[in-house]
Amino acid sequence: MENFAYHRPASVADAVAAMKKAKDGKFMSGGMTLLPTVKQGLAAPSDVIDLTGLKNSGISVSGSSVTVKAGTTHVDVATDKGIRQVVPALSALALSIGDPAVRNRGTIGGSISNNDPAADYPAACLGLGATIHTSDRKLAAGEFFTGMFTTALKPAEVVTAVEFPVPAKAGYAKFPNPASRYAMVGVFVAKLKDGSVRVAVTGAGPAVFRVPAMEAALARDFSAKALAGVTVDAKTLNTDMHASATYRAHLIGVMAKRAVEVAK
Repeated sequence: MENFAYHRPASVADAVAAMKKAKDGKFMSGGMTLLPTVKQGLAAPSDVIDLTGLKNSGISVSGSSVTVKAGTTHVDVATDKGIRQVVPALSALALSIGDPAVRNRGTIGGSISNNDPAADYPAACLGLGATIHTSDRKLAAGEFFTGMFTTALKPAEVVTAVEFPVPAKAGYAKFPNPASRYAMVGVFVAKLKDGSVRVAVTGAGPAVFRVPAMEAALARDFSAKALAGVTVDAKTLNTDMHASATYRAHLIGVMAKRAVEVAK
């Protein structure tokens, strides 16, 4: 591990200012990704700006939306009574992340900012059509996630909250890697209150993505049987030591049907 300067700002403005002064700084929220990569020598930031000093955690629920502050841990999302009442799929998704240690330290802001292609929250954000609030602006989830481990965030821009619209019903199903608990394939399905349907897939490709053919089928009939015969082209998916692209394509169909079956 290389030496770095450590900062623990008390405000978003101070965090942004510290990043702007850093030669090669990194924001750290829960540290679930940054710390292991630094320990392994895969990252060597000049400065680490610890966002826990912002004390930016908490959840607010209204009739039409759920707003989760960026520093909120996965366990708090999983156990919040308000979220369980209006978007139980989001609670279930958070509960499926990692293990108890990860859920008690990892945060929603850190997860989506890192945008691991097998992370769970990006599927919820894209599936529900969330709005990402940052220190500078608001971004639709479809604009925020741009590729593998990349987002639309500028170098000194930090996520402050995620706003989810409350759907008519939603469900999440994932086939987890048995060791890491990351999604080999995860599918988030949501029927919004305007009648439209969104289907977002994580773990299968280079980045989270939607499946228009499934959305169209479910808009006509929101049932698992409506997805019969609807497939995803394996050529666009990942092959690695855990699963082939063909297997992942098959899993997308299976997980999508399961997500619809548990949607509420």
